[in-house]
Amino acid sequence: MPERTFDGRKRVVIEKITPAVDNGRFPIKRIVGEKVEIEADVFVDGHDILRCGIQFRHQNEKDWREVAMTTLYNDRWNGAFIVTEIGIYLYTVVAWVDDFESWRRDLAKRTNIEDIALALQTGAMLIRAGEERAVAARHNNDAQQLRLWSETLLDDKSIEERRSFALSDELAQLVAAYPDRTLASRHEKEFTVVVDDKQALFSSWYELFPRSVNTPPLRHGTLKECIPRLAEIAAMGFDIVYLPPIHPIGHTNRKGRNNSLITEPGDPGSPWAIGDKAGGHKSVHPELGSLDDFRELVENANNLGLRVALDIAFQCSPDHPYVREHSQWFHWRPDGTVQYAENPPKKYQDIYPLNFETDDWKALWEELKNVFEFWIERGVRVFRVDNPHTKPFPFWEWLIREIKHQYPDVIFLSEAFTRPKVMYRLAKLGFTQSYTYFTWRNTKWEITHYLNELTRGEVREYLRPNFWPNTPDILHAYLQFGGKPAFVSRLVLAATLSSNYGIYGPAFELMEAQPREPGSEEYLDSEKYEIRLWDTDRPDSLSQLITRINQVRRENPALQQYRNLQFFPVDNDQIICYAKWSKDYTDIIITFVNLDPYHTQSGWVELPLDELAIDPHHPYQMHDLLNDERYLWNGANNYIELNPQISQAHIFKLLRHVRTEHDFEYYL
Repeated sequence: MPERTFDGRKRVVIEKITPAVDNGRFPIKRIVGEKVEIEADVFVDGHDILRCGIQFRHQNEKDWREVAMTTLYNDRWNGAFIVTEIGIYLYTVVAWVDDFESWRRDLAKRTNIEDIALALQTGAMLIRAGEERAVAARHNNDAQQLRLWSETLLDDKSIEERRSFALSDELAQLVAAYPDRTLASRHEKEFTVVVDDKQALFSSWYELFPRSVNTPPLRHGTLKECIPRLAEIAAMGFDIVYLPPIHPIGHTNRKGRNNSLITEPGDPGSPWAIGDKAGGHKSVHPELGSLDDFRELVENANNLGLRVALDIAFQCSPDHPYVREHSQWFHWRPDGTVQYAENPPKKYQDIYPLNFETDDWKALWEELKNVFEFWIERGVRVFRVDNPHTKPFPFWEWLIREIKHQYPDVIFLSEAFTRPKVMYRLAKLGFTQSYTYFTWRNTKWEITHYLNELTRGEVREYLRPNFWPNTPDILHAYLQFGGKPAFVSRLVLAATLSSNYGIYGPAFELMEAQPREPGSEEYLDSEKYEIRLWDTDRPDSLSQLITRINQVRRENPALQQYRNLQFFPVDNDQIICYAKWSKDYTDIIITFVNLDPYHTQSGWVELPLDELAIDPHHPYQMHDLLNDERYLWNGANNYIELNPQISQAHIFKLLRHVRTEHDFEYYL
């Protein structure tokens, strides 16, 4: 931004603009079509009347647009603009003293004839100045009208008659169209908004290991075999199918089943141990197929309304071409060997981490950016980034900015289960969505407090949570011991608390729940280390419930947001209740979940009738969107009971009583 010339005549103070992440160091996030609501403290010495506006523009626009702000209380102003394109918007606040309105206000208070006569002369001067600005704007008709008004204030009519003209709303509106902004103050910062398409805010993910998409006898699946499976995933209502790394897998120190250091013939290794003689991050595992097969998979997915998300893991097996061609990109130990990855006591002997402090860091950065560009050019627009918290923050800020400058529709999901401030920093740096601690928040207190943290305050402006009840790395004890009710509970919570959610399937839909050993969150016979056969047609599959929940999410706009969440009290800590509703109240969803997977739980809920626009004198209908049952409720307090053997949750659509002018009653 060019240096501003100081002008002591500019008196208006503008401060505390919100939203602003770290005082504008990082952008806020919105999606196309959303309203960006801005507030600021704006004031001036004395008693002059102010005018205030938001200036905004898309980064590709040269000229600033402007919308007016209005006063709230105590010199606090607010206003809003709508973002209509993907990319980056800039915004700031401008304000100025409105000399004409200040004069007009004082004129209405004057009672002395001589004071009024002198004030009318001042008013005529202000109107003539407005006339000059209208001429400069080439609005000659308005300029002519302003000249007539200024002359009227000085003609031979009575003082009261001329004052009446001066105080007319018509004159005020005309002068306001040509304000004197010579001494306008403009906030020194220009804040930014990153605007994504709708899927950044509302998406349903399904994680799939392509090598396990096969038919008996057990063998390595292919990308081509995944294509028929895509139709089933789309039919369940998912819109993103996420593939773990599809690259060649190293042989040196390859892990065996259940993370064993000893491999047996045929053990496929971990997909995250990337690279062998067949290639690295820009290659497809030969047993999965070819780049042409991958392109065909992406095209078929797109035709079904699915996006393919690809896992990007910046780490290498000892056999990766980078180790041979760019040895300077790795940590070398005193004994002449490369340092493998470890997080004591965990050891990953089959993986080499990259050395981001290498003297050749610029070339490393460029090569890693090229990995993203390689797959973008082959149709991928969604990436799940593995362990970004183990790579430098400046790298991610640079890379995401570079990629989104050329491909603004790309979505980055941050897979970082680490310290909160680190997770938040990654979101600030540009990651579109973020994994969260949802998997470990299971009690009512934990869920309520964590969701309030994510949906209140500054965090909501930059972190979009993506809730996963399970991942290939995480099988929580709640799922290990809770049976089907636990899976249903976590599914409903993930899909309705957050607007972005995902499942590691088919392990989730088939309720895989056996840990590797007691106290472990690792799966027994984990798909990370072996090929699995999944019978997705099993009669006990959760696929029908998943399909219904995804349909409910798509049909109800209230569930396509996360910042509109509000919890309601239930006098039982095993039942949680929360609501989401659209701003026009046409879509109100109230969800109840029994957090106890073993026992029937009941209690009384208290709903805020005023906030939900419910007429306290009429009953209202609660339509359960999971089983199509309907209940008629009255007043704020109502009874709820959830039996795990019958129904673990309710997703209610609230239908309120409405009376028309013809006295016809219906539910909205």
